Amino acid sequence: MHRNYLSAITLSANLPFQLSYICLPCKAVNSKASSLAVFLSPRSFSGFPFLKFKGHDGHIVLPAFYGVESIDTSTDEDGKPRIDTTFHQIQGPTLVNQLGDTVQIPQDFKNKILVVNFFFTSCPTICPVISHNVKLLNKAFVKNDTAIRFLSISVDPVTDSVSRLRDYAERQNANHDKWMFLTGSKESIYAFARKELQLNLPDGQGDADDFIHPEQLVLIDKYGYVRGYYNGLDSNKVRFCAEDAAKLLVEKHRFKERKRKS
Repeated sequence: MHRNYLSAITLSANLPFQLSYICLPCKAVNSKASSLAVFLSPRSFSGFPFLKFKGHDGHIVLPAFYGVESIDTSTDEDGKPRIDTTFHQIQGPTLVNQLGDTVQIPQDFKNKILVVNFFFTSCPTICPVISHNVKLLNKAFVKNDTAIRFLSISVDPVTDSVSRLRDYAERQNANHDKWMFLTGSKESIYAFARKELQLNLPDGQGDADDFIHPEQLVLIDKYGYVRGYYNGLDSNKVRFCAEDAAKLLVEKHRFKERKRKS
């Protein structure tokens, strides 16, 4: 297989492996994701079975895109069929974080990878577990804290005031710049979860009788595309989220438009 090495770097997150990447021709990699191949130079394979599966040659496929908006078919100059897929870029609400600052998603996180989850401060069941796992993700990327942000959005914004969010963040020992706890309009938050992140949730309008409690972590790349969903209660799935986020840190997009070739 011909490899056109355009560039190569190494990323060292606080993870038990290093990631190096090289740009390859589209045919060398799964072009649904990008024209990028990732080479892993593990310091330790322990706990990372995806690095050891049979036939693995050191290259991995980047996280897929989610949220197909349209699929267009055409013919190229050689008469071969071509499929162009348009994926959804998120447009989020304007919210307020635990410091009382207004935050607009995704505009205020330009060139940042986002990990989004939903919670509420008085939740006694799944939220403490998910928050603990998000805290572990924060620690995993302590060396790359300028490239990734964690957004925990309240599904009970009427109760979860700025002061309550601040107290909750303090209990998590959160870095306020890196891990934001957000409140705002219930209607806009619920619409964001349902329509923008496209979580599998019951229908609703975000009114007083509506309530959602999703368990998923949602991984969003720096261009606003959803790249993964992970059960925030499952430590193995959270590990996969960390691995996929690390890959996105070194991803190079050949196509910056809304269309991605498939």
